[in-house]
Amino acid sequence: MEDIEPELKGWGTTAKTNVILADIYDMLAMINANMVAIASRKRTAHPKLYPRPWIKDEGRQEQHFGRDPLPPDELREWFEQKRKEKHASSSKRDS
Repeated sequence: MEDIEPELKGWGTTAKTNVILADIYDMLAMINANMVAIASRKRTAHPKLYPRPWIKDEGRQEQHFGRDPLPPDELREWFEQKRKEKHASSSKRDS
């Protein structure tokens, strides 16, 4: 298939398929839990994520990065810096 459609290289890998299937499983589990909660009018337990090899702690529901959010002013400065860096690198390529 890669010979016929080279831009699709990597889309047929087992790893990518497994990630997509795990995400689908998680969504279906969440939908099922919500439907049970609606039908029973009781709060249900949050379903566990399908085990993924890159997440060491199987009990963890989600990954968190960092501790505190940036204040709005610092966030704007960070975005502006990244925008300038991107603009500078694209200007060098155009020259």
